[in-house]
Amino acid sequence: MNDTVIEVTDLCKSFDRKDVLRNLSLTVPRGSVLGLLGKNGSGKSTLIKCLTGLLQPSGGSTRIFGEESWDLSADAKLRLGYAPQEVSLYPWMRVRQLIEYTSSFYPNWNRAQVDALARRWELPLEERVGPMSLGQQQKVSLLLALGHEPDLLILDEPVASLDPAARREFLSTILEIAGVGERTVVFSTHITSDLERVADRVAILREGKIVDHEELDDLKDRVKRLRIHAANDLPASFAVAGALRCEVSGPNALVAVRDVHPPLLSELQSQWNADVTVEDLSLEDIFLEIHHAS
Repeated sequence: MNDTVIEVTDLCKSFDRKDVLRNLSLTVPRGSVLGLLGKNGSGKSTLIKCLTGLLQPSGGSTRIFGEESWDLSADAKLRLGYAPQEVSLYPWMRVRQLIEYTSSFYPNWNRAQVDALARRWELPLEERVGPMSLGQQQKVSLLLALGHEPDLLILDEPVASLDPAARREFLSTILEIAGVGERTVVFSTHITSDLERVADRVAILREGKIVDHEELDDLKDRVKRLRIHAANDLPASFAVAGALRCEVSGPNALVAVRDVHPPLLSELQSQWNADVTVEDLSLEDIFLEIHHAS
């Protein structure tokens, strides 16, 4: 079995001559949970719509399960689950009717799992979808995306309308799904704490490009903040190799560094007769530092 579930090569997408995605490349291995992180307008939703075949690329290609996303076979579509950022459901249907209707398209629908999740998420099965709150509608949309146990689950801002308790419950479900090891999850978010809780990989988008893509643990091990206190005032030209950001005030400097390693620390200590403290960064801090430097 191919260990690459998603393969994006030099993807470009434009709307009215405005470039939204620019020569973007990405691979996602089977069994991983990839978080797409970026500010609004960075291209996350457009990338997801190209992946799912809802938008045709202006250039390059996107492939899932080895097939072009724009021309997926019926078998490939049965293996794909998708929940969009903007929930679009049949408002006149009751939740139970909508579940039954959706299940008719999937021969491998897991009724027991859906019933269990509906109870766990406290979904009102006999209520019509239209009058429900946006958060409840988002839960229904997520339930429908999960019901056929897709090999690839793609979610666009899946918890944007959920309260903190509901978000935590949903993320727990994602962890259970990913724990199997064979199913792949891709989700976009601007909530870094959610991504940190469930993702093992992260791709950071800025202005239609991926500026960083790697395993989350590797990223957090690599990017650090240095607090430097030198014996004398540091010069205006003070710089550190691989710095994302550098602030100098007299003998003190605060530096975010892309790759911290022992020789760098030794060099700073000896060259400037300085004390150097290494600080860990949260994913939110790392995102802001990388975004600032890109």
